[in-house]
Amino acid sequence: MDLNVIDDKGQKTATVAGSDALFGHAYNEALIHQLVTAYQANARQGTRAQKGRSDVNKSHRKPWQQKGSGRARAGQANSPLWRGGGKIFPSSPDENFTQKVNRKMYRAGMASIVSQLVRDGRLSVIDALAVDAPKTKLFAQKIKGYGLTGTVLVVTDKLDENVFLSSRNLPSVLVLETREIDPVSLVRFNHVLFTKGAVTQFEEMHA
Repeated sequence: MDLNVIDDKGQKTATVAGSDALFGHAYNEALIHQLVTAYQANARQGTRAQKGRSDVNKSHRKPWQQKGSGRARAGQANSPLWRGGGKIFPSSPDENFTQKVNRKMYRAGMASIVSQLVRDGRLSVIDALAVDAPKTKLFAQKIKGYGLTGTVLVVTDKLDENVFLSSRNLPSVLVLETREIDPVSLVRFNHVLFTKGAVTQFEEMHA
């Protein structure tokens, strides 16, 4: 699979060979959905908590007599049927949201994502990414020179300090090292830029 290499002006200058098994993988929407859902679920901390019937600070006295008042019978004010009562099945802080994804499934899902990016023309390769000084303006001009519209994910083999400092204030651009990329980032951004070194690392990680 040939990947397009672009210059600083966004023009195609050459191609670099990519693994057919990784960048020419068939599209599997169900697997990608499972991968993204599992990644987001595993990021949940599970710190939410709700009060159960025993946690609500209410009187345990019977509100009124069982019969004769004409109203529905009631035992305690902390009943889940009452306003201010406890939750029937409260969420606990130790709730576990993790979902297991096998390594083979993860690699196949990542290959399916990047392959679809290549087919859609949303993945490009650059030789390297560097700026002379840690200035957001310089980095923004470089990204604009590539001619990419919308959000951009830049994947580099080694994150340069000037690039890291320059890209922090750009809400539409995210720079990550190869080992940091995840399925959500690959799906969320409109365009993905790989450096040549990052392509090699990515193939080694998901071979």
